[in-house]
Amino acid sequence: MNKNSTRAWWALTPLALSLALAGCGGNSNNNAQNNAALVAAIAAINAANQPTPTTPPAADNGCQIPSSGTSVVVGSGDPGDPAAPEPASGYVPGHKLVYAKNYMVVANHPLATRAGCDVLKAGGSAVDAAVAVQAVLGLVEPQSSGLGGGAFMLHYDAATKKVQAYDGRETAPAAATENYLRWIDDTNDQTAPKPGGARASGRSIGTPGAVRMLDIAYQDHGKLPWKDLFSYGITLASDGFLIGGRMASAIAGSASSLKRDADATAYFFNADGTPKALGTKLTNPAYARTLNTIATQGANAFYTGDIAQGIVDKIGITTAASDGSAITPGKTTLADLATYKAKRRDPVCSTYREYYICSMSPPSSGGIAVVATLGILETFNLGLYKPTAIDLEGGRPSVMGVHLVSEAERLAYADRDKYVADTDFVPLPGGSPAMLIDKSYLQGRASLISLTKSMNLAKAGDRGDVPLGIDKTEEHGTTHFTVVDKQGNVVVMTTTVEGSMGSFHMTQGFLLNNQLTDFALNPIDTSVTPNVKFANRVAPGKRPRSTMAPTLVFKKNADGSMGEFVMGTGSPGGGTIIQYVVKTLVGALDWGLDAQQATSLVDFGATNTPPPTPPGATYSLTNVGGEHPAIDTSNSGNNDPLIAGLRALGHTVNLGAQSSGVSTIIRTNVGGKPALTGGADPRREGIVLGDTFTP
Repeated sequence: MNKNSTRAWWALTPLALSLALAGCGGNSNNNAQNNAALVAAIAAINAANQPTPTTPPAADNGCQIPSSGTSVVVGSGDPGDPAAPEPASGYVPGHKLVYAKNYMVVANHPLATRAGCDVLKAGGSAVDAAVAVQAVLGLVEPQSSGLGGGAFMLHYDAATKKVQAYDGRETAPAAATENYLRWIDDTNDQTAPKPGGARASGRSIGTPGAVRMLDIAYQDHGKLPWKDLFSYGITLASDGFLIGGRMASAIAGSASSLKRDADATAYFFNADGTPKALGTKLTNPAYARTLNTIATQGANAFYTGDIAQGIVDKIGITTAASDGSAITPGKTTLADLATYKAKRRDPVCSTYREYYICSMSPPSSGGIAVVATLGILETFNLGLYKPTAIDLEGGRPSVMGVHLVSEAERLAYADRDKYVADTDFVPLPGGSPAMLIDKSYLQGRASLISLTKSMNLAKAGDRGDVPLGIDKTEEHGTTHFTVVDKQGNVVVMTTTVEGSMGSFHMTQGFLLNNQLTDFALNPIDTSVTPNVKFANRVAPGKRPRSTMAPTLVFKKNADGSMGEFVMGTGSPGGGTIIQYVVKTLVGALDWGLDAQQATSLVDFGATNTPPPTPPGATYSLTNVGGEHPAIDTSNSGNNDPLIAGLRALGHTVNLGAQSSGVSTIIRTNVGGKPALTGGADPRREGIVLGDTFTP
């Protein structure tokens, strides 16, 4: 009986009440009459319990896309469905800005976007949607993310105006030593793990953190029942989905490595050994069972019991299914999983012009580097160097705009390379990010930038003697999504299995990560005299440094404090994540691009890492995404004014295709009405969905 039931009983007429009581009397001579009276009385009670009729709310037609004048449900298979698989492409032009009134999701796969949007439409919170999105992403883009990986999240609570960071980064097992990735055994076998190093061995696999991180975020901000958030993922795994272009390419590209694993072979390959191709319908009953277990028994069921045992067993395999060759096992135990803890952390926040920026804290270096880059750029009037010929794709970046951003990034990367690691093990200079993002310090760093010549390779600033060395891991197994719910709460979450297809070890329907390769392979920095130990070396329970940078932007109040939400963004991309996030922020905040234009804009920037060849190179490459239609890569780029201009300033330009996956939401006003606007990266398969907006 609801909270109005007592009032409803006394609202009955005396006749109805007497009939109800008589019906409960059980007189055998009048059962039919009494039962009829009881039914009538109950109907009267139910009617009395109904709320006073009001004007019905307007229909919510969200989570659909227009196609030829009709609405298409994502995943329906109808004409116009964006979930219809297409070949992987470096860049698909023509993405248009999407508008929504109250809620929006941007993810890197249409089916994951739908999962999150459906949850928001049902009244779920941004964190509820994040759980649903991740459950589907682990199925439809296993090459990038999954239950067997890790994640970082920022959450903005619109009611309390608080930003909370959540750390679901993987950890090294308790039995790991600082040579865990370098040698099979510290004393008896000082050869590299097999096959061919740590990546495809059990040594690369960290204790997964994404599920536990989502669990603690849900405890803080969940709204709908936990079990309901996995429904769409379970349905897709059971009924099947069509393999998309990026997944098909990843399977084919990792075929020999995947075939070492029996579960991966059975799932990703046909009976004749050929990779399952684009458009193949794929079911994953093992994944459905795993999701169902987590849904009904909670996150603990992932870290204990049968699922945990399956993870430990797979990490411990010693021979390849394909040919019986040796695989070096990892040393993860059931205790490592049972004791894993996701962490609530303080975000890294600072101001940038008229905005207030928050990004991810260590063990990710991404947030510090993004905020530091912006702090350096604040010295320059970037508005003078906006792109020209601005169109749906973001226009043509200017030479000076790319130069200044790239130089600022070189300086920021130099500092993060030297000083940032897992702060639970290695403290930052001064014990917090403050020294690395201090305004006066960054202004001094900005003074090192020349307007006429690239510095090529920056040196770290003097913030103390904590050498780390450079993380050169090339990461392809990462994704990002951004969510705003009806209450204005926001989630930006970057999730990863590290390399494409992770460690190639598969268990219970999902791939395990190779995240520990983000640690320094050799614990000793031999490039300096005397030799010192890298702070980003392996240690038991330690989290490897990351570059993930989910980022939130707010208006800056007059006193410098955080105001109203403006923007959420982030991207996959390994060491280049910082570049992708910075170009999106600068595009929107300095150059006035909308959410789609800033997302689509040419990917550019520099990491400050010398290329492997020639040996001893004293420069770092400046990236300019050659996949973008605004860039002319013919004649080695010499016909493109941007490339020629950068080379004239001394930049060594890399025109390789970039693989960002930026997902951006910006709150703005359209026709005097508040609106959400969203952009999905044309370099991946994602889309934007939300509720209906009418200007």
